[in-house]
Amino acid sequence: MASVKASMDDDEQDGPVDGINITPLVDVLMVVLVMFILTATAQVAGIQVDLPKASASVSLSEPKTKAVSVDNDGQIFLDAYPVTLDELEDRLRTEKATHPDFPVVVRGDAAVQYQKVVEVLDILRRLELAQVGLVTGKPKN
Repeated sequence: MASVKASMDDDEQDGPVDGINITPLVDVLMVVLVMFILTATAQVAGIQVDLPKASASVSLSEPKTKAVSVDNDGQIFLDAYPVTLDELEDRLRTEKATHPDFPVVVRGDAAVQYQKVVEVLDILRRLELAQVGLVTGKPKN
């Protein structure tokens, strides 16, 4: 009977607990990791253009998003690589053959001729791409 009572006294110690509970630390680190991954993948490769301003902008979190940019000189870029209109159509047609429903964003410089952007949009319409977006910047108040 004495041995049973001694083992119960060992389990009922009122002293401080040795060790650290790291569960809250792991939770915080996981949230920081998720935030880092989301912000790192939200960028689309492209060239620097002066975007026109709009009150609402679309987030680009799709990893397979193709960016078509038109700079202020009228040069067309597909994911930061300069292309002609014919090359753009060929490359997008090839991409559509492998991924039929991929999103495309058009980034036109605010000073570019409207005709160049319309020519790019016409190619996207001919290829019957359904997910097309126009990228804008936020207006300065």
